[in-house]
Amino acid sequence: MGNFMREKGGGMVYKSLQEIDFGPHSQYLYVHSDVKAPRMTGLLVKVFAWGLEAPIFGGILSFFLKKNNLVHKLVSFASLQESPHFTPSHPYQESRSEDTKYLDADMSPPEKVQQAVDCLSPPIPRNPNFRRWTIMDYARAYTSGETTPTMVARRFIAFLQESSSKDLQMSFFINSDAEDILKQAAESTARYKRGEPISVLDGVPVAVKDEIDCLPYPTTGGTKWMHRVRKCTNDASCVSRLRSCGAMIVGKTNMHELGGGISGINPHYGAARNPYNRRKITGGSSSGSAAVVAAGLCPVALGVDGGGSVRLPAALCGVVGMKPTFACVPHDGVLPLNYTIGMVGILAATVEDALIAYAAIGGDASSRPFDNPVPKIGLPELKSANYSSLNIKMARYEKWFDDCSDNIRTCCSDAVANLCETYGWKTVDVTILDIESMRLAHYVTLATECSNAISGYLDKLNRQLEIHRKIFSMADVIVTPSTGVTAYTIEDDAVATGELDYINGAGLVRYMIAGNFLGLPAITVPVGYDSSGLPIGVQFIGKPWSESLLMYIASAMQTLCLSEQKKPEVFYDMLADD
Repeated sequence: MGNFMREKGGGMVYKSLQEIDFGPHSQYLYVHSDVKAPRMTGLLVKVFAWGLEAPIFGGILSFFLKKNNLVHKLVSFASLQESPHFTPSHPYQESRSEDTKYLDADMSPPEKVQQAVDCLSPPIPRNPNFRRWTIMDYARAYTSGETTPTMVARRFIAFLQESSSKDLQMSFFINSDAEDILKQAAESTARYKRGEPISVLDGVPVAVKDEIDCLPYPTTGGTKWMHRVRKCTNDASCVSRLRSCGAMIVGKTNMHELGGGISGINPHYGAARNPYNRRKITGGSSSGSAAVVAAGLCPVALGVDGGGSVRLPAALCGVVGMKPTFACVPHDGVLPLNYTIGMVGILAATVEDALIAYAAIGGDASSRPFDNPVPKIGLPELKSANYSSLNIKMARYEKWFDDCSDNIRTCCSDAVANLCETYGWKTVDVTILDIESMRLAHYVTLATECSNAISGYLDKLNRQLEIHRKIFSMADVIVTPSTGVTAYTIEDDAVATGELDYINGAGLVRYMIAGNFLGLPAITVPVGYDSSGLPIGVQFIGKPWSESLLMYIASAMQTLCLSEQKKPEVFYDMLADD
């Protein structure tokens, strides 16, 4: 028997989870994403939008689009026996481990950052071929007097101007204020001169997605109108915490308009371009944040992940992308575009940089949108890491894992096999149910929340939570490729007006949805390149509040792959000798 049977109303009646075999030989049907929607740009997009907004015709068009793409069959008219669950919040559970350091909730951000530094292993040796500068590299350069935050700020401003030139048109930022950057840099330089840096983040350039409030900039959300109707009056909590550590905020990065797409092509502020190939997309919607880290302008940037919007561009641009557990990071000061599935996330040059940034911004309290105990931040003890001592089990659903391009399948399979061979870890073959149903339900939720109305589609959530709990009873993490395809080409007709490309979109978000829809933590780490030299990432999805374990595993993966990293086509050496 299959995974469901047809109902007279045209929907599906899903079997109870107690009747399902989650093992590798399950008869449960894997449904491949079969998107039926043409690629559209320009006038065609406007006509399509007008059609959807038309009082009568819009409803008819919407009905048939959903019907042809299985939304009605798998989501709208579906019936299931599990009780509804409306937010992806998880009770905090502290799992004591010798490999994890837990931080008290009342610690200040600088104190948490110092605790993170104490967890780090010795400095990563410089790859003779290529390695990005890290937060610790900046801190050592400032402390030794090799350079100063002011010198770095001037270099950043010059590089940003170069990246925006007619020849490159990288479109990294929506807003960047040279005067404000130099002011921050001067203050940081003075602290180092006195021997009183606030933390290792002092004077380190950090970029912020233009979906997050950050003075003195307006928050546009990638639009030309948002900042006129919603004023930015304060820093978001995540930005405020970084500032309290001395971080040098260098501007607001480009993003897909309203976070409503995965290409990073913004008709108002330019198409953010991939540093590995300027003719390719960065991915989105945290497009500029991924690109500035990949291009070396910042070791860390903030993004918001509502549908893979941190992890997806991180994977396409060859950097680390981390999405914490739902409600782990304050969400105040972030545009409320997807408030039950969106989370502030981190894009970083290395896992260690992500760890430091996570320590700075993590830990939530009064600003949590839903009732949940205050969690403690858990950090992996990388300085004493003995990866072989942990018997890590990684759940792998073969049909899902292999539903990607040949280059990605081979690269990610080899990377996971290398992990297992080097450290003695194991993969556990499993069957994960209703993946396509979850993707469709997530799309409906994303669109619904963006228009500020909760819909009945969210009652499909609890079944997926139960499915993943069963998988996590069999393994520590779920391992997948980060994306189903690598970065695709930016077509000329999309630059001026943007595009709708749901077929490429389905391939890019194939492995992203559980992290958002279920509020689970996840991290992507670069593991190789396709035949065209475009980055490929592997993703690890964890149990709620398992960020420490995820960073530990990602660090092990990074150790095996770091020497193979390649320098992007567009790269700026921020700590080079003058």
